[in-house]
Amino acid sequence: MKSNQWSLSFRYVVAAVIFVAVIALLIYAREATKMLVIAAFAAYLISPAVTMLMHSTKLSRTAAVNIVYFSALIVLVGVPAILTPIFFDEIKIVASDLLDLSKQISVALIQPVQVGGMVFHFEQLGESFGHFQESMLTPLPEEALALLETTSVNVLWFLVILVSVHLFMSEWPRMREWMIELAPEPYHQDMHELYKRLRNVWMAYLRGQIVLMVVVGVVFTVAWLILGIPGALVLGVLAGLFTLIPDVGPFLAAGLAMGVALLEGSSWIPLSNFWVAGIVGLTYLVLINLKNFFLRPIIMGRSLHMNEGLIFISIMIATILEGIMGALLIVPLLASVVVIMEYLRRRVLGLSPFAAEDDKQFVTPPEKIKTRRQLKIYKKEVPKQDL
Repeated sequence: MKSNQWSLSFRYVVAAVIFVAVIALLIYAREATKMLVIAAFAAYLISPAVTMLMHSTKLSRTAAVNIVYFSALIVLVGVPAILTPIFFDEIKIVASDLLDLSKQISVALIQPVQVGGMVFHFEQLGESFGHFQESMLTPLPEEALALLETTSVNVLWFLVILVSVHLFMSEWPRMREWMIELAPEPYHQDMHELYKRLRNVWMAYLRGQIVLMVVVGVVFTVAWLILGIPGALVLGVLAGLFTLIPDVGPFLAAGLAMGVALLEGSSWIPLSNFWVAGIVGLTYLVLINLKNFFLRPIIMGRSLHMNEGLIFISIMIATILEGIMGALLIVPLLASVVVIMEYLRRRVLGLSPFAAEDDKQFVTPPEKIKTRRQLKIYKKEVPKQDL
């Protein structure tokens, strides 16, 4: 029987064409790619809860995914939706106060300011501020339509992310096997080992994120307590939790803290609520940047066993190029590239595909202190009079 298999050269040509087509599609649909990356990252963050629920209750993956997914959805979407009507009157009062304050600032800037024997004129600045205020409060019809269009597009992207998160969580085992089977059959074992090592990278990153979340929560709780902001503990916990949400999380945490400051003020700072909110915003800006550029490199460097200086430079560059989302993902992506490049290097040089000592590179390092189990064994072996 005559073989109908493609020749080796034709297979290489087809593979190259497919590769170029995939790259071109990713570039053309880069906005959609970004949203899918966000969805995949969100699914990755809550997937450990699915695994834990499956092991503890013996539920099927579909049932565990639905429970975790809709529980997270209720917390992230339902709670703000419930709280918004409750604070609607307060929000209107704050908006009215801000409007009155902006008018007072505009009037004050129009008047000359005399300091000693010198007179400063800020009339142009006051007029510019007034024009800016009018343009913000009375948008043109075409600007309102543009805002409506932007809002509608963002709602659609949000729906895409929601559905994609559920899809990734439900279908990941099949997606993983499909990607492994893309490689020739003799390399399936290599792909399984490579996947295991990449999973170790991302699990180490998740451990680092949890540590970072706890540290951020504690720091912001202490900061709000020092500033005398009501509900400091809740605001601190939310600041820690929101560090896991790309782009939107830090702004939500800052907005909540400043909103509480505008409504309630400080328990001891003798300033108006507006200035207290300004102090809260400035404090949040300083602390969140210290977290992004100093604390994150240290924690991630120790979690992934990578140089803190390299991680700092990578985070800085990713922040400049892709904003918060880039800063959030650059560290595990960089570690994943290191693992893949090491595999390719060893294959090119004709070595065994994986070094035995690299298997523990991203696994939690053993602690130097004795665990409780070791301590119990030690107590059994050593007589009581020697302890």
